[in-house]
Amino acid sequence: MTRVPRPRIVRAGALGASVKDTQVLTKFTDLGLDKMLLKALSDEGYETPTPIQAQAIPGVMAGKDLLGIAQTGTGKTAAFALPILHRLAADRKPAPRRGCRVLVLSPTRELATQIAESFKAYGKHMNLSVAVIFGGVKYGGQMRAMAPGVDVLVATPGRLIDHLQEKTITLQGVEIFVLDEADRMLDMGFIVPIRQVVKHLPRLRQNLFFSATMPSEIEKLAGELLRPNPTKVSVTPQATTVERIKQQVIFIEATRKRALLCELFAEKDFKRVIVFTRTKRGADRVAKSLESAGVEAAAIHGDKSQGQRERALAAFKAGEVRALVATDIAARGIDIDGVTHVIQYELPNVPEAYVHRIGRTARAGADGSAVAFC
Repeated sequence: MTRVPRPRIVRAGALGASVKDTQVLTKFTDLGLDKMLLKALSDEGYETPTPIQAQAIPGVMAGKDLLGIAQTGTGKTAAFALPILHRLAADRKPAPRRGCRVLVLSPTRELATQIAESFKAYGKHMNLSVAVIFGGVKYGGQMRAMAPGVDVLVATPGRLIDHLQEKTITLQGVEIFVLDEADRMLDMGFIVPIRQVVKHLPRLRQNLFFSATMPSEIEKLAGELLRPNPTKVSVTPQATTVERIKQQVIFIEATRKRALLCELFAEKDFKRVIVFTRTKRGADRVAKSLESAGVEAAAIHGDKSQGQRERALAAFKAGEVRALVATDIAARGIDIDGVTHVIQYELPNVPEAYVHRIGRTARAGADGSAVAFC
């Protein structure tokens, strides 16, 4: 491979001022969680809650509505899953047929699957049922899973509405409603479907609302869903980057991007890398060029089938491929340990997308690096 001249590299500063979050409680055992939850957390090696977990869990356990503003990678899923499981364990009763006691709405299939896996991991000693529903797969298995009723249902809006219209699912027994990644829902055009889903929910319920940013439309939606005076938890300023991420921008001509990308993978520390492109075709092209240069790569985007996406993620998690080339569908919620670098082959149009992309690295207390081609 012809070595391209090394371009000028400029260190990029953080997008906002840092805020040191005060963590009042230092151990999960201080939170009063059910002993079966504590056993599962011990099995996972978790002892100390993150700031959002320490602040959110007591209020949710007490049955309060919650408005959480949290940057990606802050431990948000456990912040709502743990107190929800605690409440279910404290009030054991059968789930309604074709229904659920808890509904979690998520913007993407990958995030929905990940949230469901978290509920299963934390509740593994509690004998509670969890189901996940999303598009791109057949209806039969989902209908069979929901027929006896489940304790927790994690769903994407579009497929859930399909089931509601076919009357294969009812939401009349929902006690707790979680709307996760609300701003991402807005970006994907899900605000109207969310309002459709809410019409099927009982009026008396607990509501948990999470968003990384709070634009005016999301603030309005939160006002519609939450009861007056909800508990508010904000652990970082809006659109701020994680402090542990080393950020760089490389100024490079468009025609030289592919050669530079392949050259970066010659560095040994580029072990597990997510490369972001703007378009689906672009993701496929970049993955092919990396493969041609001898770098194991897989692409993931909206045109891939569910099976293809799951296989690509599994191969990336297992270390069988070094590079996962993705569109912004993967910018939220894919929690993969040990991502060493995020490369923005093409920059996004909005600052929030930049924040969420680089948030795929430096997770769970690790350091990480982000490189942007400009």
